Amino acid sequence: MKPHHLPVAAALAATAFLLLTACGNGDSETSGPAQGAETSQKSATRAVEPSEDRPDGVDISLPAGINLVFDWTKPKDKNEAAAMDDAANFLRAIYRGVDKGTPEDAAVTTYATGGGLKYATTQINAYIDGGWTVTGTRRHYDATTRSSSNGESVEVAFCSDSTKFYGKETKTGKVLKTDPSIKDYSHIDIIMVKYPTGTDLWQASKVYVETESARCR
Repeated sequence: MKPHHLPVAAALAATAFLLLTACGNGDSETSGPAQGAETSQKSATRAVEPSEDRPDGVDISLPAGINLVFDWTKPKDKNEAAAMDDAANFLRAIYRGVDKGTPEDAAVTTYATGGGLKYATTQINAYIDGGWTVTGTRRHYDATTRSSSNGESVEVAFCSDSTKFYGKETKTGKVLKTDPSIKDYSHIDIIMVKYPTGTDLWQASKVYVETESARCR
């Protein structure tokens, strides 16, 4: 296993379809965390600061070296637009947890629930155990949304490109670069559910990933 590709917990290693690909060119046995969720704003190329108009008010900012780009258009449906925004925040929360070295950061527990929270926790701990963080730019594009018949969940699906997104050793700061390949492309599907209050908050409840995705290349 190459250290620049994110590991997965043993319990999830046999179900790579459920895991987002590693940064850089991930080996099949080292598929890893969800990287950068797409927001519905094409301009989201900088760290996102806490927003006072959000019901949660949590900090989802990232360090300058972690750049998550969300190159997609906000859907017209209000709920789908909100779910798309918070799918992006879910992925930001994962990388914030990686950067902070804890899966218990408020951003993680705010934007994830159920299987989504288990996924985020597993991925963040995998980075911590491996002694890695991430650096570079990950782009997300070709996003689509689809609401359930009862309107209580929204499927947010999109492609990701990690050709310029790399692992970095926490202790040495060494960036572990790899050559671009099909392993850098994934198709990600996040099921967002509405938080059971009167807020606009949506949480990731399930994560599905198609690794080495030819349709995203």
